[in-house]
Amino acid sequence: MVSSARKNKIIAYWLLIGVGMLVIQVLLGGLTRLTGSGLSITEWDPIMGFIPPLNEMQWQQAFDKYQQIAQFKYLNNHFTLADFKFIFYWEWFHRVWARFMGLVFLIPFIYFLIKKYFAKWMVWPMVMLFILGGMQGLIGWLMVKSGLNDDDLYVSHFKLAIHFIAAMILIAYTLVFALSLLIPANDFIFKKKLKTFSWYLLIIVVIQLIYGSFMAGIHAATAAPTWPLINGSFIPPGIFNNTFVEKALHDPITIQFIHRSLAYIIFVMILIWWWQSGKMKAGKWFSTFRKSLFFLVVLQVCLGIFTLLNGKNIVPGQFGIYEWLAEFHQLTGMLLFLCMVSIVYVINAGKHHS
Repeated sequence: MVSSARKNKIIAYWLLIGVGMLVIQVLLGGLTRLTGSGLSITEWDPIMGFIPPLNEMQWQQAFDKYQQIAQFKYLNNHFTLADFKFIFYWEWFHRVWARFMGLVFLIPFIYFLIKKYFAKWMVWPMVMLFILGGMQGLIGWLMVKSGLNDDDLYVSHFKLAIHFIAAMILIAYTLVFALSLLIPANDFIFKKKLKTFSWYLLIIVVIQLIYGSFMAGIHAATAAPTWPLINGSFIPPGIFNNTFVEKALHDPITIQFIHRSLAYIIFVMILIWWWQSGKMKAGKWFSTFRKSLFFLVVLQVCLGIFTLLNGKNIVPGQFGIYEWLAEFHQLTGMLLFLCMVSIVYVINAGKHHS
């Protein structure tokens, strides 16, 4: 007979596999954006959509549908069928991976349910997990559908940000669920000032992720591929006039300025947090998260700078240094966010165990 502790550990590892797969899914979403593939499949068929076109006639039909939207008419009208196949397969694999994730979650879920691995308190959180996953798939399709028209070359950066943040909420929820089954009670800590500071830091990191999505959605890196100055100035001229709010949502230079400024703020805040948290006694989980946070923020700042400087080397239709750096920048940003979520959980839960 399997003990409760053993059951919890198995469920936690299953959830962590899900976290890893979800992170890969978001990175695949980044690849579809960087390769301009996101609008290549103009239909959503949850059941049969995992089968790509199987012959030239089916490929031509799919290509004909793509030729009806603005992205082809005004941006990719030079595409051949071979060019279309390249972007199609990126988006297709992104969708197939999502279906694969669904199976990896559903099949073990049914098995654990039959074998009574779940404690009563776990059932509704598990249901919520599937609801969040389903909502994320729906948001993804609605985002793609919004770009299938005669006007838009790309999906709105607002919708891109919603899709990304919804994914991060799903991943964070899954991670915290797993941690609740893995971290022993004596590893939780509670210090009110550190808890408050950690929450503020997490909120600013979330805002930074939103602005990272804005950067990606409107290709703001190309507007000022320079550092430390922004096209010759630390503060772009006229940025704080009476249209600042409008520019903060739409103007590439202003969005980049905010993204850079938030990066500096987060870097300094994490250094302060790291110094303050080093004064307290903590278990191995918190210590691991603390060390990881310091490493990740240093790496993220470096990747952000190098990605920005390579913005002038973008070659349409090619996946080069900029694109690879952008992918690693996104990955590190996600890991930094998840590290912060873990820290907040350990500190927050400590209140109930102190």
